[in-house]
Amino acid sequence: MKSEYPIFTKEMRKTHTILLPNMLPMHEKLMARIFSAFGYKTELLTNSGHGVIEQGQKYVHNDTCYPALLVIGQFLDALGSGKYDPDKVAVLITQTGGGCRASNYIHLLRKALRRAGYPQIPVLSFNISGLEKGSGFRITLPILHRLLYAVLCGDLLMLLRNQVKPYELESGTADALCDKWVDRLTDQMGGSRIRYRKMKETYREIIGDFAGIRREGPRKIRVGIVGEIFVKYSPLGNNDLERFLMDEGAEVVVPGLADFCMYCVYNNIVDARLYGVRKLSAMGARWIMRILLKKQRDVIDAIRSQGEFDPPTPFDHTLTLGADYVGCGTKMGEGWLLTSEMIELAEQGVKNIVCTQPFGCLPNHIVGKGVMKPIKAANPDVNIVAIDYDPGATRINQENRIKLMLANAKR
Repeated sequence: MKSEYPIFTKEMRKTHTILLPNMLPMHEKLMARIFSAFGYKTELLTNSGHGVIEQGQKYVHNDTCYPALLVIGQFLDALGSGKYDPDKVAVLITQTGGGCRASNYIHLLRKALRRAGYPQIPVLSFNISGLEKGSGFRITLPILHRLLYAVLCGDLLMLLRNQVKPYELESGTADALCDKWVDRLTDQMGGSRIRYRKMKETYREIIGDFAGIRREGPRKIRVGIVGEIFVKYSPLGNNDLERFLMDEGAEVVVPGLADFCMYCVYNNIVDARLYGVRKLSAMGARWIMRILLKKQRDVIDAIRSQGEFDPPTPFDHTLTLGADYVGCGTKMGEGWLLTSEMIELAEQGVKNIVCTQPFGCLPNHIVGKGVMKPIKAANPDVNIVAIDYDPGATRINQENRIKLMLANAKR
């Protein structure tokens, strides 16, 4: 039976460029290089600005989640720039297998492409859940192995930059070092083989380089960022929130992408325990979790052994933190992880938290806004503000609310 939408074929590897949306620039530059090493021509989109929002609003219903509007708008804005041949490109979107944007909006993207005059462009699904079968785009075990290290290295660079940048004596040093290491890691990720011992050495080299940056000053107010995954990480989605907080004199703390990946894996174990379903998948998930936890501990141990930086919280501890507020069966969208990350930040001494959420995002209203009152009751010194992001929200109002939070923190 012929598909109703264009399929990415194996032959298209040689002829088509795959456009990637931009959520975590450092992580995704590494990921793009990995795909290239396995024969896919990829390009990470960097276009931003009001044109992206306009294209999203034009081709996506207003009631649709803001991250979906931005991702689709970024694709359409790039295609309308004239830079790409519509007959020689494909676009990629993630699917987690859950009930939110990352699973369902692939169909909205296909609809938007047809309406915008690009019915021939294939939409690729980046998933490990067996969704969107029949495509010539395959996520194989060797690709997954390298992607895991891309996530860990991206998280490490993000953590170190955020702990160094507010205190650097020479402005821009931390960002320049990040760029240097991203370039070096892209070459490493594209090599013939990823060696476990070499990656552990690389962690120590990265940490040593950041420790060598000259910095001074007393500890600044630390502000954590949690929320829906796109607006939590993407400068396009949160109006460059990290930069704004740093400009306001804060040290930013953002839980890593590795935690979200392990959250998605762990939920298979939860399903088997609560509902008695997919027990074979749960066995595989337990095996994968052991590997992921070991890889995360390697990074944590490297940071601790160096001694100058605060390491992330191990995920096997994070998953226990929200038990007094929500159950692990609450797993739509970012689910229980969002609650646990707020407790994790408070436990680390990060008492000021910005909870980013698309306006009307049901999971965030339950596990974000919904738990703020009991978290504050149990932790009176924790200061949490929920910030909505959507096309109608003005940047000045968002920033004023955050400035008020920072003013309260200083007092």
